Amino acid sequence: MAEIVSPLPGTFYMRPAPDAPNYKQVGDSVAIDDVIGLVEVMKMFNEVRSEVSGKVLRYAVENEDPVEAGQVLLVIA
Repeated sequence: MAEIVSPLPGTFYMRPAPDAPNYKQVGDSVAIDDVIGLVEVMKMFNEVRSEVSGKVLRYAVENEDPVEAGQVLLVIA
């Protein structure tokens, strides 16, 4: 099991735009370097990329939740 953590504090977004689907859903396959979400800091959107491959077990945060640097965002098996 692996965890993907936020690289910086900000607001986490599961999708690239309000009307777009989530980058990943529970059960989806994840490859190394896949985008799993965005962290917004002062109107700058930073992609969060996976450093591992596997399947999404669960998101540890909800869309638009405030997050801290190092906080778990996604759990992968």
